[in-house]
Amino acid sequence: MSLFKREKKPLYDPEKQQPAARKSYCNREIAFGFIDRDTGKFREYGCANSQRELEELCGKYGVNEKDLKIFY
Repeated sequence: MSLFKREKKPLYDPEKQQPAARKSYCNREIAFGFIDRDTGKFREYGCANSQRELEELCGKYGVNEKDLKIFY
């Protein structure tokens, strides 16, 4: 019985937000987050130190890594 199971909702709205990663030149950190399409503001949701950690963050938020907008 699925009496207490909740339906999974997407963690971000693809129509209002764009997944993005901000890379740092000096310490090679990658900040994962979303850009609001209306205001253009970047909101950070996690930090990765390697490509593997970035893949884990993408999986956690249900984002395809090819859809990431990367900026410096």
